[in-house]
Amino acid sequence: MELGAFSISLSVKDIEASKLFYENLGFTVFAGDLEKNYLIMKNGNSLIGLFQGMFENNILTFNPGWDENASKLDSFTDVREIEKDLENKGISLVQKTDKSSSGPASIVVVDPDGNTILIDQHV
Repeated sequence: MELGAFSISLSVKDIEASKLFYENLGFTVFAGDLEKNYLIMKNGNSLIGLFQGMFENNILTFNPGWDENASKLDSFTDVREIEKDLENKGISLVQKTDKSSSGPASIVVVDPDGNTILIDQHV
């Protein structure tokens, strides 16, 4: 099962302070909008999303169909296939797709320690 590009989505209290902190670690702004309280920052192949006021806890994020540069992959495992595979393995989903749809969709699972995992397909 190929999950696509990985990033961590951090729930931050002060996006400008977090931006400066991660810039000091060598990250640069890759995408997002400071005025809308979210930024995607990149250092090499590492991606960190900074989100102020959008969700409560940090989220592990995977993007099927994208590489770490948000470029579409020629082939990838569709999120609906991932959903079916997880359900067949007995993993409960907090959010499911419309199985009759195609294209962008997302699912959410929670690991045994309560960590939220978002599998978010944009293509």
